[in-house]
Amino acid sequence: MTKRGNTFLTRRAFTGALAAGIGAGMGGLPFAARAQDKIIPDADVTKVTRHNISSFSTKNWEDYFKNRKNGVILVDTVERVLHFWSEDGKTYKLYPTSVPLTEDLTRRGRTRIVRKVVGPSWRPTPAMKKRNPEWPDFVGPGPNNPLGTHALYLSWKYYRIHGTNDTRKIGRRSSNGCIGLYNEDIAELFKLARVGTQVLLI
Repeated sequence: MTKRGNTFLTRRAFTGALAAGIGAGMGGLPFAARAQDKIIPDADVTKVTRHNISSFSTKNWEDYFKNRKNGVILVDTVERVLHFWSEDGKTYKLYPTSVPLTEDLTRRGRTRIVRKVVGPSWRPTPAMKKRNPEWPDFVGPGPNNPLGTHALYLSWKYYRIHGTNDTRKIGRRSSNGCIGLYNEDIAELFKLARVGTQVLLI
């Protein structure tokens, strides 16, 4: 087991991170260990979210897309990881994610990025409000916002790839349908992805 700062990486996680770094042209390891000393309480993190996925694998974009026009994003809801390939093929990134809590909240298939927002505001969907009537009707940008610092809006209504201020959620079944990333990862992906980037959830 490898120790990195105050965080331990398993051999499998380190090997996967190393492979991802090589695939990205050694532009830094996109899956670095993060200190988890800032924990924001959140009622969404329930008993079903106790275990994080600790392994993932790199993939080939050709197995999922006909081309890389506008860049492509593959979200693997089983491995709980997001893959990004740039249109020119020079950039490949791999990010750990949160995924929906349950199968009925999970949507799979093809979509695309239709809007990009820095400092997004959040409103619960009607279904969320029905399940959780105590939730606020609106949360503005800031540390209490469930969308974190950046959001990539998809063509599917209510679905986004976004950041999170609760780092416990990453690697877990913990969302109400969206795909969550560490804030530093969504900030990087936000710069790389365009409006029109192809997205596939499997």
